Amino acid sequence: MIEFKVDDMTCGHCAGVITKAVAAVDAKAKVAIDIPNRTVRIDGSSRQQAIQDAITEAGYTPVLVA
Repeated sequence: MIEFKVDDMTCGHCAGVITKAVAAVDAKAKVAIDIPNRTVRIDGSSRQQAIQDAITEAGYTPVLVA
């Protein structure tokens, strides 16, 4: 399980874009998005850096939650 804080994710459209970005890297990943808390949790097989890069390329600023 990987979790990111994405402060610039503010709405459902943002959540959809991030979900698609993660799916492009790991089609089988389960993505749980919490818009009010601006967190994204991913349960998948891809490396954390690959997922983080995909979210960044989609226009957002993911920060890994330790």
